[in-house]
Amino acid sequence: MSSAPQAAEPSAARFDVRRLFSDNPVAVLTLVFVGLFVVTDIVNRVQSSEAFLTPKQVSTTFLYAAILGLMAAGQTLVMLTGGVDLSVATTATTGAFMISSYATDGAAKAIGMALLAGLAIGLVNGIGVAIFRVNPLIMTLGVSTVTLGALTIYSQTRFLAPAPDIVKKLGSERFLTYIPYNLLVWLPISALIILGLRYSGFGRMIYAVGDNAVACRLAGVRTWQVLLAVYALCGLLSAAAGILLVGFNDAADLGIATPFLLPSVAAVVIGGTSIFGGVGGYAGTILGALILTVLDSLLTILNASQAVRQILYGLIILALAAIYARAAAAD
Repeated sequence: MSSAPQAAEPSAARFDVRRLFSDNPVAVLTLVFVGLFVVTDIVNRVQSSEAFLTPKQVSTTFLYAAILGLMAAGQTLVMLTGGVDLSVATTATTGAFMISSYATDGAAKAIGMALLAGLAIGLVNGIGVAIFRVNPLIMTLGVSTVTLGALTIYSQTRFLAPAPDIVKKLGSERFLTYIPYNLLVWLPISALIILGLRYSGFGRMIYAVGDNAVACRLAGVRTWQVLLAVYALCGLLSAAAGILLVGFNDAADLGIATPFLLPSVAAVVIGGTSIFGGVGGYAGTILGALILTVLDSLLTILNASQAVRQILYGLIILALAAIYARAAAAD
C-alpha cells in the first residue's frame, strides 16, 4: 500500500520542474544568464588570472547585446506568426551602408535613409509572404540574396565614409562610466514591444495568427495586414541594429552583420518563442541575446573559431526545435 505513493514521487518532481520552467521562463533564463557569467569569470581567471565579472564587463555585455537584441526583436515578431526572416543580417548591412553613404549629408539624413531602406526590404518580404503566400523561408532568403548582390554593386560605385559622430556615440560609447548609449535606443524599443505584445490588439492578433492563421481568416481577421506589418517592422528593427553596428565598427562592409544571422534566431528560440508560432515573447528574447553574448565571450576566451560558434548556434537551434516539436506533439 505504501509503495504506490513513493513510485509517483519522481514523476511529480519532474512535473514540478517542467511546470516551473513553463510558468517562469524569464526567471529560469535569468538564472542561466547569471550562471553562465559566473562560469565565464572562473574560466577567465584560470586562463588569464583576471576577473570577468566586473562592472565594466557587465556594461560591455549589454553594449554588444543591444545590436543582437534589436535584430532578434524583429525576428521575434516574425517567429510569433510562425515564420522566419533570413534577411535580417543583410537588412542590417544595408542600414550600415546607408549610414556610411550619406554620412557627409548629415546624421539625420543618414539615419533616415537607413531606416527607410530597412522598411522597404521588410515591405518586400511582407508583400511576398502575406499577399503572394510565398513560404517565409524562401521569400526572405531570396530577398537577402538579391539585396546582397545589389550591395556588392553599390559598394563599387559609392564612396563609404566613416559613421557620423552621433552614430559612433550611440554604437560604441558610454555615459556615467558604465551605461552604453545604445541602451537609450534598445530599452524604449524593448518596452514598446513587450507592452505592445501583451496589451495591444495588434499584439493579440500576432499571437492569434501564429496560433491558427486559418481560424483567424475565418473569423474575419485580415491576416495579410498583420503579416505585412510584422515583416515591415522586422526590416525597420534590423536596420536600426545596422545603425548601431556601423557606429560600433565605424565602417561598413558586406560582411558586417553576417555573424548575427544565426544568433538572431537562436536568441529567439532560447527565449522561449516557439518556431511554430503563437507562443513566446520578447522578454525571453532579451535574455537569450544576453546569454548568447556571454557565451560568445566565453568562446573568445577559449579561442574558439567563428566556424565553431556557428556550429554551436546551429546545434542550439536544432536541440530546442526538437524539444518544442516534442512538446507540441505531447499537447
